[in-house]
Amino acid sequence: MILTLKNTFEGIGNATLFATRFFKELFVPPYEMREFRRQCYVIGYKSLPLVAITGFIMGLVLTLQSRPTLVEFGAESWLPGMVALSLIREIAPVITALICAGKISSGIGAELGSMKVTEQIDAMEVSAINPYNYLVVTRILATTLMVPLLVIFADAIGIFGGYVGINIHDDVNMYRFLTQIFESLDYSDLIPATIKTFFFGFFIGMIGCFKGFNAANGTESVGKAANSAVVTASLAIFIIDMIAVQVTDLIF
Repeated sequence: MILTLKNTFEGIGNATLFATRFFKELFVPPYEMREFRRQCYVIGYKSLPLVAITGFIMGLVLTLQSRPTLVEFGAESWLPGMVALSLIREIAPVITALICAGKISSGIGAELGSMKVTEQIDAMEVSAINPYNYLVVTRILATTLMVPLLVIFADAIGIFGGYVGINIHDDVNMYRFLTQIFESLDYSDLIPATIKTFFFGFFIGMIGCFKGFNAANGTESVGKAANSAVVTASLAIFIIDMIAVQVTDLIF
């Protein structure tokens, strides 16, 4: 028990130092813009199909599941606004972030863990290349930027899925559907939901890089780094979301 607590606090301390180093290295040249753009392509563009499918299913299923209850109370006209609010405020950010934790964080952890095990990171240091700047800073910046964009994309696809779901039973044109959505939305719904996605992206990238960069020797540690990155990043997303909800409730 004591040993477990000791290892937990050591891990938290090492992760804090790792994150602190990121903010120090962020403004230290050289700035690896080419690697940063490549990571944005890998993390953002290559995740679009998975996010699109998930977003469409979220909107469609939420609409179909919510419609019978609203029809029972004669509040069917509230369905577009309710679906949009649910997607934008909570469902799309969290589900998209969890998908990114599973796809991106595990990929980063496995990639950096493999480089650590095969001593490629040590070779970069010997070659006078800053491996932290090249491998870690670029990936964390890319996830911090791309995850919010993926969430916005999932919002749009999810709303379209809701439109399809409504038209399975009714006949609602797109203009009326979008009008009902925009009438029900406010800046207090959009701003907090967008801000927390930057924190989701930062922690997804940071945890993946930390687990991979500190992988132990041996090929078995690569799988452990990837698995640990997914679990820890997913838990971090729920904790951040809980804090964001509390802060939003106090401010707005």
